[in-house]
Amino acid sequence: MLSSSTNMSALHAAGIVGTWDTDVPAGLSLLDEGAAALLAGNRALAGKPIPLDVAFGCIHPEDREWVFAAVRRVRQTGGPIAIEFRVLSAAGEVRWILNRGHLTLDTTGLMHGYGAYIDTTETRRASPFTPVPEVSTDADPLHLAADHCIRAHAAIRRSGDTYLAVLVDMLLFRIGRILARRRSQ
Repeated sequence: MLSSSTNMSALHAAGIVGTWDTDVPAGLSLLDEGAAALLAGNRALAGKPIPLDVAFGCIHPEDREWVFAAVRRVRQTGGPIAIEFRVLSAAGEVRWILNRGHLTLDTTGLMHGYGAYIDTTETRRASPFTPVPEVSTDADPLHLAADHCIRAHAAIRRSGDTYLAVLVDMLLFRIGRILARRRSQ
């Protein structure tokens, strides 16, 4: 079995920078440490319920409007979300992030969602292009697979099996890389 530090190293090497869990009716999200540091700009916010504007505090100013619009839409309708946008670090470094997730009604009938952030900066450096506000999921098998992986990711994380968690993270990362590469062509 892999150690926690090995898991973190594997996730970092795969480009997984963090995960999110959102309670739509409450308007609050939980970010893990990596997501809190990169997206909110404050690692201390990890595990604390925070509003979307705080959770997305580091989104690049040119991407903020369309990213917030895309997230608001999926929060109303449910379903998958797949958007790639830029964030600015405290040092002014631009990073590209792929946000993949899925929002659905939970067992109580309330909208809830889970997802992951994948750093695609290196892919972007190899093939830069202008951001596209949303990715269509029109029956593309790879988009459907990503949605299933995101749900599996959440379930496996809750199970506590660290080896399976690394495997599903790696699968999600690979799917995200292929989807990002498709968009750049």
